[in-house]
Amino acid sequence: QVQLVESGGGLVQPGGSLRLSCAASGNMFSFSHMQWYRQAPGKQRELVAGITSGFNTNYADSVKGRFTISRDNAKNTVYLQMNSLKPEDTAVYYCRQIRFGGNDYWGQGTQVTVSS
Repeated sequence: QVQLVESGGGLVQPGGSLRLSCAASGNMFSFSHMQWYRQAPGKQRELVAGITSGFNTNYADSVKGRFTISRDNAKNTVYLQMNSLKPEDTAVYYCRQIRFGGNDYWGQGTQVTVSS
């Protein structure tokens, strides 16, 4: 059973920074694509950033230049560094693992609130 555990969320002022972490269980992490999604109240879940097994990255237009996704295969962990945070970044952030073969798994989410 694959488990993804997110951490690092919290309350931050506009312009501040947070780093989210997602630790994955199992031994297929390095072969997996990893993604961060977010869902704000009343809105659909949206893809924020992704990183492939080959370390290629992609970002939503709304976070380009502010967020950075990275991974540490030795720690089975993917990160999302979020800088210059805005109130519209407020959401529950979810980690997703897409394993070789197509199965995918989700974490339980971590709340990020950007407010003064």
